[in-house]
Amino acid sequence: MQTSPYADFSLGLHQKAYNKRVPLNASIEVTRRCNLKCVHCYNNLPINDQGDLLNELTCDEHFRILDEITEKGCLWLLYTGGEIFAYRNFLDIYTYAKKKGLLITLFTNGTLITEKVADYLCEWPPFSIEITLYGLTKLTYERITRIPGSYEKCMQAIHLLIERRLPLKLKTMAITINKHEIREMKRFAEEELGLEFRLDAMINPRLDHSESPLAFRLSPEEVVELDLDDPKRMSEWGRFCERFNGPIHPPQHLDLLYHCGGGINSFAIDPYGFLSICLLSNNAKWDLRQRSFQEGWERFLFNLSQKKITRQTKCVNCEIKAMCGMCPSNGELENGDPEEPVRFFCQVAHLRAKALGLPIKPHGECEYCERSQLGC
Repeated sequence: MQTSPYADFSLGLHQKAYNKRVPLNASIEVTRRCNLKCVHCYNNLPINDQGDLLNELTCDEHFRILDEITEKGCLWLLYTGGEIFAYRNFLDIYTYAKKKGLLITLFTNGTLITEKVADYLCEWPPFSIEITLYGLTKLTYERITRIPGSYEKCMQAIHLLIERRLPLKLKTMAITINKHEIREMKRFAEEELGLEFRLDAMINPRLDHSESPLAFRLSPEEVVELDLDDPKRMSEWGRFCERFNGPIHPPQHLDLLYHCGGGINSFAIDPYGFLSICLLSNNAKWDLRQRSFQEGWERFLFNLSQKKITRQTKCVNCEIKAMCGMCPSNGELENGDPEEPVRFFCQVAHLRAKALGLPIKPHGECEYCERSQLGC
């Protein structure tokens, strides 16, 4: 999953900190290569893809970038992929980042974690490790990953990390193939293993705009059924809404396109050294191989974060947008337009609001509002 573990933190800061820009949160995609072939993935490439191997940042380039981002105040770092351990020298750049004092979260499928890797992580523990569990049974798991033997390797990694008391969390992408096992996955993680478990059902098209992952996306009704099936999850949504429901922007910034922490307190770097507002954005990028991070942060990302909307859509004045997930990057991927609302996200948000008993204020012509003919 691509979601940053600091997303809620970033959203809260963005509402308050337009004039206090500090690049606190980094997401670095070390590779797009992966040893699995997950049916729903938005960015996986074959593990031996020679083109990618030649184009990925070198260790020395990673070290220089880590020097630059920490000098500007970066504190939290997410390493993601592809599969992070598919990058040959990942532990070298990870250790360098640790020595720079960064608080590091690792996103991994776990299948390349050996005893040697687990021992190393025990010596140099991250802030958090998140393993994606694609199914509770071998049949379901490997229908998704399409790699025989991957289920056993994932389970082995989970137990290796638990034995070393590393800060492990489990998560899953809820899709059509594994939806029948979600409840049991949660029980397995929380009750049998004593681990935190979360799920994400917001499947995206691939970065090349292929819609193949969408064949495995749950319906909006199924997504909200998963919420309703978990009282704790519904309670968390309720608390989230108490904190973030309402206008995304303060009144003086209603015309801004971006409403996340991108360019305000967070940024992303892809495997080839391109700086962007987030990992899903495949549009505007800044080449860190040719230019400095400081210039990219102070000029490029600042200008991007201040980009204005070009037209009014139903998203602009929507007060349940925090539950939606719609953002310019999702608009780019699914509609080829950063301002065009993604219908799937919109419908999920309205169904969630209804389930929570939240009033939905008029926000334009919206087919998912009860009074759509009156513009909500």
